[in-house]
Amino acid sequence: MATISELKEHGLKLFVSGKYIPALQIYDAIVAQQPLDLEARIRVADCLAALGESKAAERVYRAAGWYAIKSGHALCALVVAKILQESGGVADDLLTGLVMNYGRESELIGNYAARINSPSEDIDIQAPDLQAGPAADLQASAGECAATCTDTFDEYPEVLHPIPLLSGLSEDAFRRVMATVVVRRMADGQHAIVEGEAGESFFMVASGQVRVYRKGTSGESEEIATLSENAVFGEMALLSNQPRSASVVVVGEADLIELTRSSLHSIADELSQVATALHEFTHERLLENLMARSPLFAPFTPVEQRDLLRRFSEHDVAAETEIIAEGDEGRGIFVVLSGQLSVIRGQDLLLATMKTGDVFGEIAVVQKCPTTASVVTDIPSTVLFLGAEYVERMMQGVPAIKQYLETLAKDRVMDTQLTIG
Repeated sequence: MATISELKEHGLKLFVSGKYIPALQIYDAIVAQQPLDLEARIRVADCLAALGESKAAERVYRAAGWYAIKSGHALCALVVAKILQESGGVADDLLTGLVMNYGRESELIGNYAARINSPSEDIDIQAPDLQAGPAADLQASAGECAATCTDTFDEYPEVLHPIPLLSGLSEDAFRRVMATVVVRRMADGQHAIVEGEAGESFFMVASGQVRVYRKGTSGESEEIATLSENAVFGEMALLSNQPRSASVVVVGEADLIELTRSSLHSIADELSQVATALHEFTHERLLENLMARSPLFAPFTPVEQRDLLRRFSEHDVAAETEIIAEGDEGRGIFVVLSGQLSVIRGQDLLLATMKTGDVFGEIAVVQKCPTTASVVTDIPSTVLFLGAEYVERMMQGVPAIKQYLETLAKDRVMDTQLTIG
């Protein structure tokens, strides 16, 4: 016996090394025992395609694609459709199915949606005996099983999750975007985007996981988030024409859908609507990441975090704007939601660079003194502000917040002294 996760990991290693028959044996065993494992079904098709069984592979891809559409995994269906097209097959039925089920006019899209998840990766199943060699009809039987294993399944959700961005488009624009997207099937450790590079596209996660991280102030890797199915990333750099603010690396394996500038140009008539939707996705994810990772929110429950967040005012600030002037009275604390800011002493002494999640303005509030440096935006940025009166009340009522802000202020003062020499 072995867990599904262990078998998939072994199967992937075999597949990557070109050992398609034993890889097929593993994925076939998973599908036979857990027919709702969509990833394993697609991997069966991948193995068949690699072995030259194009017709059998196409049949499995199409069956898996329809299951993905009906079970709520629309992006997986789009991946399968693009694979079919790139191999010379026809995918019009799957693309039409996506539009009919997930388009703006679909009656299946709703707020109380569900999707059928794959079996838990921790489930134990019977592993195939790779030492005994494959059955004589392995390719035919594996293809048949993967193509028909959900034919009698009928417990599909009645309400489906929308596809990020695409479900808000007209049918014509939806089809135009699908024609331009690029599928990236990526292995463990591969980077989808790299911090500092120009942003020419954005991505949606069809399956698997990716890790978002950036370089910290002292050069160490600072994890920001882990994203999975239906997540959108990379859109901020594309919309702002700024370099990538973080790197995104694949964990395990992942199928990503890349939308390039040409994808957006193809729907120029509805571009403002897409841009608005992208900003909404970005904004909500930034807030969720902030609440999940910032020490300011750590002492609170999710409901309390949202309540605290509402007490901040949000400000979009143009580049080269002075948010804090050195010597001013402390007005409160600021949190960087997006962008980049410089902390400057005197005319041009750079003390620090502030990025997403960083807090500033705390020294003047905690030590009740004038501000010790100026803070200026390097690029267009969004900051959250909480007034000094409420900060002081919060410090009095929540010891963990008091300790965090006092420690932060103390460390900042020490860093400044070391910088000045």
